[in-house]
Amino acid sequence: MKKINGVIMQYFEWYLETNQNLWNEISKNAGNLAKIGITALWLPPAYKGIGGKDEVGYGVYDLYDLGEFEQKGTVKTKYGSKEEYINCILALKQAGIESYADIVLNHKMGADMLQTIPAEKVDWGNHNEIVSGKEIVRVATKFTFPGRKKKYSDFEWNWTHFDGIDYNDKTKEHAIFKFINKDWANEVDEEFGNFDYLMGADIDFQNEEVRKELLNWGKWYIETTDIDGFRLDAVKHINAEFYEQWLKELRKDLKEELFAVGEYWSGDVSKLHRYITETNGETSLFDVPLHYNFYNASRDENYNLAQILDKTLMKENPSKAVTFVDNHDTQPEQSLQSYVERWFKLPAYSIILLRDEGYPCVFYGDFYGIKHNNIGKIEGLKEMITIRKDKAYGKQNDYFDNPSCIGWTREGDEEHIKSGIAVLISNKYDSEKRMYIGKELAGEEFIDAIGNCEEKVLIDEEGFGIFKVKAKSVSVWIR
Repeated sequence: MKKINGVIMQYFEWYLETNQNLWNEISKNAGNLAKIGITALWLPPAYKGIGGKDEVGYGVYDLYDLGEFEQKGTVKTKYGSKEEYINCILALKQAGIESYADIVLNHKMGADMLQTIPAEKVDWGNHNEIVSGKEIVRVATKFTFPGRKKKYSDFEWNWTHFDGIDYNDKTKEHAIFKFINKDWANEVDEEFGNFDYLMGADIDFQNEEVRKELLNWGKWYIETTDIDGFRLDAVKHINAEFYEQWLKELRKDLKEELFAVGEYWSGDVSKLHRYITETNGETSLFDVPLHYNFYNASRDENYNLAQILDKTLMKENPSKAVTFVDNHDTQPEQSLQSYVERWFKLPAYSIILLRDEGYPCVFYGDFYGIKHNNIGKIEGLKEMITIRKDKAYGKQNDYFDNPSCIGWTREGDEEHIKSGIAVLISNKYDSEKRMYIGKELAGEEFIDAIGNCEEKVLIDEEGFGIFKVKAKSVSVWIR
């Protein structure tokens, strides 16, 4: 459940070293994260994947193997054992931090056996276009999980539980093969004509056996781990009706809210609105359009900052917006690389952390750095998270009135001592702006917590202060 001024941290990046010890590291660090102001952790996929100990988590093999069975050459996953995972979630709970499990239900990889079945090829650019006649293919679609020996579930996957795959072992051909008498789902993104198919053996969510098994797994997962919510991977490739029903059914038996945020990767906010409608509001979504606004602003000094919230969930549906600056997909060398330029990182984080709209998610790679690319941590980010926890309260007053300098204030409240802030961002020049922060704060002195501006600001009797910011930076003014 989202807490007041809550902050999610995505506690991994793509190139984390394979030490099989992440769960233990989190357990040890839980208390420190809570003190900073982190209220929830987005944990990486915890189940066994095709890559064994090196699998980041998105090449899904066995959803029931959380680092318990000898499969794919290892017992532990990249992040640790099942016991360590459960202990990690418990340690976070004891520190007052929720845990969100990253789950990938779209596809499976690493089948235990091949099957010979009829299929037809579709065009890479238009999945609705058949480009071959019926042919017999040999495909990796039989999952028996011999290492698990039917513990927790005796369900075995076969080709009838999928609707397509991208490799024919018989001819060694890479192509999209749609299985005969199967149809792509309807409520999916329309890119490539129909974007049901993404990768691997594509799960058929219209199959009742599949739906029943995944519901049983969801209940088992919550009961086993005591997780507080889910990050739903690749939702634009899965029939929206499935997640609407799946989440509804899971929530029936829960006394507390089960948080869910979906990854619908599109810069078009209208598509996000549509998905929220199609799922009857059962899930929040990552604000991808906002991320792209940050990315574009960081690469263009002439970007109009006054429009940085335009066409975003943060502005148009803030209660369903999980806001972020970067993540494991946008970091360097990844398929969706769109890494926000370093100078604009802290201004972008001020927007998601110090305003009252949205549910912010901080990226591990920004907080700790990315060793693989020799990228250091973002200085000032830790302090900004704590400012959100302690001071970012009260009525918000916006000053989005200049293309190169924007700002806002939060007037504070009685509950939080010395709360109230003023934020100013510039992408070009040293600037200043007279902003209202409340008559109750008349006579109070404010300092720049980021340290970019040395002089103090005195609030006048009308509740205004003249706040300053250096060129291409952010200043956060606090008492």
